[in-house]
Amino acid sequence: MMESDLKILIVEDDADLATALDEILRSEGYDTDVEQDGARAIERILDEAPAAVILDLGLPGADGFEVCRSVRPEYMGAIVMLTGAQSDNDHIEGLEAGADDYVTKPLSAPLLLARLKALLRRLEQISEVTDVPLTGRDPNKFQKGPLFIDRRAREARIDDEAVKLTTFEFDLLWVLAKRVGNTVSRDDLYQELLDREYDGLDRTIDVHISRLRKKLVEFGGDAEWVKTIHGKGYQFFVAD
Repeated sequence: MMESDLKILIVEDDADLATALDEILRSEGYDTDVEQDGARAIERILDEAPAAVILDLGLPGADGFEVCRSVRPEYMGAIVMLTGAQSDNDHIEGLEAGADDYVTKPLSAPLLLARLKALLRRLEQISEVTDVPLTGRDPNKFQKGPLFIDRRAREARIDDEAVKLTTFEFDLLWVLAKRVGNTVSRDDLYQELLDREYDGLDRTIDVHISRLRKKLVEFGGDAEWVKTIHGKGYQFFVAD
């Protein structure tokens, strides 16, 4: 898919910053539009389903957290939240609300573009379909105990009940499940899911892990399916 095919909605009420972001993204070939009101942004995201949303926190109508929480049950595109440089709480709350990643202000255009492109590449890869090998085992399906995952259908079930996951949560679950019983390092998760190195401080993956555990429990699973291996990473295990 060409970048010019991708619609990016910029949700930012600072006119100067919105214009700057619009120019930066258009220069990269994206089809962009700007929305300054959070409440209208919710409607537009659900109606227009852009490939990605660049979302500020401080918005009239509805703040960035409310926008995220409102659209996430239905919207499967990428959300990059713009947060204050010194506010770890904003970073964490944004990720817990459903953002895939964040960039702090004052913005670095190269960093924003790098993170946006990494998320969009991952979303594009989601549509890949791998042929079932002659052994009959489908590499795009995982079954263990009450958990069933179908990568091609983008579906996870626990005892036949669909688990409602965001795109990022599903990909995180799949990465862990395909290495069931093995410890997956934070470095590997950052490289595979966010296309960047773990800097030792970023809590993006930790927050997504926490959300994934809560979702698994909510739909009848066990938080212990995703174990934290201190100093090493995470391990996925489901008993038969």
